[in-house]
Amino acid sequence: MTSVDVETPHGPARAELHCAEEGRAALLLGHGAGGGIATPDLVAATRAATEAGVHVALVEQPYRVAGRRAPAPAKQLDAAWLAVAQDLGERWFADLPLIFGGRSSGARVACRTAEAGAASAVLCLAFPVHPPGKPEKSRLPELDGVEAPVLVVQGERDAFGQPEPSQNREVVLVPGDHSLKADVDAVHRATQEWLVRVLRLLD
Repeated sequence: MTSVDVETPHGPARAELHCAEEGRAALLLGHGAGGGIATPDLVAATRAATEAGVHVALVEQPYRVAGRRAPAPAKQLDAAWLAVAQDLGERWFADLPLIFGGRSSGARVACRTAEAGAASAVLCLAFPVHPPGKPEKSRLPELDGVEAPVLVVQGERDAFGQPEPSQNREVVLVPGDHSLKADVDAVHRATQEWLVRVLRLLD
């Protein structure tokens, strides 16, 4: 594991790199609004990816690196994420396909920046379809806007809603709620099976 700092327009971000033996692609994973990169679902996805032959960068947004708890505005999150993706893509993952991903807020960032960052696929862990109890405030357009292959791993009891599968979007429901910690083996399995299929498409 290697930790690298990356300058962004909104202060330094940090990436924790976990390298696979033979890296065929690189997966960038972002954290949720209030949590860090050590949540059980991100740890499970990291292990699944490296076992499948995919390098992983767990990305800490500048506000977290600076010690702030409140997340930055969406535009700042997206700009910082794209700066990290460009830097890592040039310095560490040259010539490899980049897969964007994250949990909750990090999944939203991955979706919003997928096109601009030329992501080959997007992994969403616990995508927050709407705030709890407010289905009218839907964030589905962010998910629907992704044209690359998408996997959403969602808890069966997630108060933030359930997205529907679509032409390029797979949805895997696993036991538990928004935290996705009730069955991390299911998260690991769903992530790994999807990545194996995505790598076949990229090869």
